[in-house]
Amino acid sequence: MRFRFLTASLLALALATGAQAADSLAFDKAWVRATPPNAKVAGGFVEIRNSGKNADRLLSASSDAAERVEIHEMKMSGELMQMRHLTEGLVIPAGQSVQLKPGSYHLMLMAPKKPIAEGQKVSITLVFEKAGKRVLEFTAAKQAPEASSEAGHHH
Repeated sequence: MRFRFLTASLLALALATGAQAADSLAFDKAWVRATPPNAKVAGGFVEIRNSGKNADRLLSASSDAAERVEIHEMKMSGELMQMRHLTEGLVIPAGQSVQLKPGSYHLMLMAPKKPIAEGQKVSITLVFEKAGKRVLEFTAAKQAPEASSEAGHHH
């Protein structure tokens, strides 16, 4: 009997910890760059806020709108702007925000399946080490939206 109680207690604790990790992330200003016909890539951008006590890591992303989605970083190296695929993912520090924005960290939608029109909604699944999968709706725009709007998400 004690063994069952201990097992149930540990399971409850694990579920509570997982729920806490999932609830600690919030998303804002999710948008994807509208593309011309035959575009080979499109950029995806969002602000990720981690209000939790532990860091999390964005491990991967996917979308039905593109063949694949990669996490990229752009940064200056001397006088050259370099872009690299972050194969180990992107850390979202505890109590901080990370902005995926043009010229910095971003999602790269590789080989879009069709042009992405301005105003179109693009669903992108983000996979986090602790918070698990989060599905966000990104709105297509030619440039970064000025107004802040909470990204729609569902599980």
